[in-house]
Amino acid sequence: MIGEENMSDVKQPSSLDEYSCGDLAYTRSTPYETIAESSYAGALSFMRRTFTKNLQGVDVAVCGIPFDTSVSNRPGCRFGPRAIRQASSILAWDHAWGWSFDPFDRLAVIDYGDFIFDPGYPMSVPEELEQQASLILDKGATTLMLGGDHFCTYPMLKAHAKKHGPLSLIQFDAHSDTWTDNSTRIDHGTMFYRAVKDGLINPDTSIQLGIRTNNANTQGLTTITADWIRNNGSKATIERILQVTGKSASYISFDIDCLDPAFAPGTGTPVIGGLNTGQTREILRGLAGINLKGMDVVEVSPPYDHAEITALAGATLALDLLCIYASQFKPKT
Repeated sequence: MIGEENMSDVKQPSSLDEYSCGDLAYTRSTPYETIAESSYAGALSFMRRTFTKNLQGVDVAVCGIPFDTSVSNRPGCRFGPRAIRQASSILAWDHAWGWSFDPFDRLAVIDYGDFIFDPGYPMSVPEELEQQASLILDKGATTLMLGGDHFCTYPMLKAHAKKHGPLSLIQFDAHSDTWTDNSTRIDHGTMFYRAVKDGLINPDTSIQLGIRTNNANTQGLTTITADWIRNNGSKATIERILQVTGKSASYISFDIDCLDPAFAPGTGTPVIGGLNTGQTREILRGLAGINLKGMDVVEVSPPYDHAEITALAGATLALDLLCIYASQFKPKT
């Protein structure tokens, strides 16, 4: 049992009493269940899940990639995984609002910690990240990646496509990230151009949502602007996503700058006119039941955040992604 060796003298509550236990990141006896802990104390894993590298019996490994050397504007999202984990502590006492189930009744979820790489050898970083992601996938788990800049999605896609074949990308973003490149640079604005060229994603069944910057070359992906979503509403947006992706194996990548800067100021390339958090969560809930294989939340940059607005949005949306993934499974407890 994950964490069992730490539990001999630790009280395990049967109710949601946040003052009866602490440091659940190290002391919880099960990768399932929601157990409350004081939001302002304790070790800060994602949603108070166990910090461990033990992948036995694990369904989802939450992993951070503190990498931001490919940004084109403001750096700082290397601190994103830490900020998202911290903000998630206020969410961990209850299951996600708006969902009819607790994902932790269906999924064994751990916090795998951060991937390791040496920034002094930048060209080796993508392969190092891909190898670590592949290790998790080879053990039968999937990943919820916390970035880091958006380039971090590229090695994750390589690992997932190696296992599942070409994926349908569901991309929430202010930017298309399909600008033409020479396929050797590390850049957070060109990695989906590379992903199409490398056969990692199928452009015919991939969709971008919230776009509000110009790029005529979509590489064949369906593009839905933020204006279209506002004018047509959540229901039509959900229907369009499902129409494009169908039942194909999908990967959701959520760049936090998809949200309007009023809802996510802490990001490197903010663009006004974006989605609000309420409508975004409504759209994500509408994706329950899709054939989701992997997911990430990227570009949270704490140095530009205010009152943890962006970090809290990132943590909440990451939890929603977990719920989408969990919607494919029946309760285990």
